[in-house]
Amino acid sequence: MNKQRHEDYLNHMIQAIDDALSYIDGLELADFLEDKRTQQACIMNVLIIGEAATKLMNEYPNFVTQHPQIEWRSMRGMRNRIAHGYFDINLEVVWETLQTALPDLQAKIQAIQNQ
Repeated sequence: MNKQRHEDYLNHMIQAIDDALSYIDGLELADFLEDKRTQQACIMNVLIIGEAATKLMNEYPNFVTQHPQIEWRSMRGMRNRIAHGYFDINLEVVWETLQTALPDLQAKIQAIQNQ
């Protein structure tokens, strides 16, 4: 396994999480729903996370299998729903993902990186 490349994907995920969370720092849902620029920036980072998860699933299936605590398929699914149904994005689902799933994912990835 090309360890460097799989670490790159994890680092891309961490950077995208950090960026998305920084964009919503101090915002409430109503603020988010009124701010198209922040919505688009956060959605782009969710796409990046999903794309990195997809690359890991395709290129490093053993690594993915070794880390079942991470919801790889959910990330890929969210990426696909956004990429292929852009005009039907539910911003409240995006908000909930930003609020709960991303901090949890961040902690799980950092735990893997610290092993």
